[in-house]
Amino acid sequence: MSPMESTAQRPVAVNAPVTDLDPYADAVLDDPYPHYERLRELGPIFYLSRYDAYGLARHAEIDAVLRDPATFCSSAGVGLANFHTTAAWRKPSIILEVDPPMHARTRKVVAGLLAPASINKLRPTFEQQAERLVDALLQQGGQIDAVPALCEAYPLKVFADAVGIPAQGRETYLLPYGDMVFNAFGPVNERFQACLAKAQQGAIEWIGEVCKRENLTSDGLGMQLYQAADEGLLAPDEAPMLVRTLLSAGLDTTVFTLCNAVLSFARHPDQWALVHANPALARQALEEVLRYESTFHSFYRTTTRDVDIAGVQMAPEQKICVLIGSANRDPRRWGETADRFDVTRRAVGNMAFGTGIHGCAGQMIARLEGETLLTVLARRVKAIHLEGAPSMHYNNSVRGYTRMPVRLVAA
Repeated sequence: MSPMESTAQRPVAVNAPVTDLDPYADAVLDDPYPHYERLRELGPIFYLSRYDAYGLARHAEIDAVLRDPATFCSSAGVGLANFHTTAAWRKPSIILEVDPPMHARTRKVVAGLLAPASINKLRPTFEQQAERLVDALLQQGGQIDAVPALCEAYPLKVFADAVGIPAQGRETYLLPYGDMVFNAFGPVNERFQACLAKAQQGAIEWIGEVCKRENLTSDGLGMQLYQAADEGLLAPDEAPMLVRTLLSAGLDTTVFTLCNAVLSFARHPDQWALVHANPALARQALEEVLRYESTFHSFYRTTTRDVDIAGVQMAPEQKICVLIGSANRDPRRWGETADRFDVTRRAVGNMAFGTGIHGCAGQMIARLEGETLLTVLARRVKAIHLEGAPSMHYNNSVRGYTRMPVRLVAA
């Protein structure tokens, strides 16, 4: 019997397969998909003995849990720590880590701000900036580190401009802040502690300053949140908190999505050839990237009552790890080709940004950024060659890279 299937650590009260796998270990994050496959084969639910948490790796069970916030809540925190039973080490998010009815109030304001009709007004500017960036990279020869030169540079410009924060300090502080936020969706481990220490070296203070009303542009998304507070839709102290939420919800997710897109197409040149031949495929291709190399890989929900999942009884306040990255490769949902990257696939139903009432608030603008940049690349770049091994960005909940040497070949 392998360690994955070991019952040696099984508590008396646990009536589920037990695994001692650490989903946050570097070796697992390097290539999580074989581990996800074994977890799915353990059954519809299992027990992570290292973290005293149940886990879900199949699409159907994860979808059901995320769509039932009354039973599987977010107010206890979306990381491993339970804010109901232990003192919260940080202030919970007022949109991500609250339950109805409070959630509906704040979510309504943000959802209106980021609705398709609203963010589509940004499309012309996003397209113009994408064209400028790609043209500049090609004029320089196309030999780039895609992470800073493309995947970070584009959202650091267009999204931060859209929110309306100052330009100075973005490259230094925005990404370390977001890294801390998304690391907090997992356990409070050494990776998170190191990330928190880095963010405390200026990023947290900088974020607090740029999110103040007097430091925002008059026409940006951030100022619109303050105007919502003026209208009584938000409390005055909620506006700056939601500006901070915007910056993490719409920035890091886009950076990592773009990283995963570039690498997927570099490794599958036949798929890039299809997109290059038909740039209108960009949005559908982006959805396949989100499914195949999910931006989010895991976070937590907490039971609010006695509940049964697939015959396993759980008491209230039980943490459950939902492995989004596994659900998006589950052959029970995606068929025998679940592990194949195929831009002709209709990847509707992927859960790269979660689902249900707590689905990522910034997913529509992240998708707009991704679609826009991929469309411009498809028109101007006929091939993407990987020129060296990419370096993984290790994070407790999202998947991306810190280095990716590529060569863009002009069309």
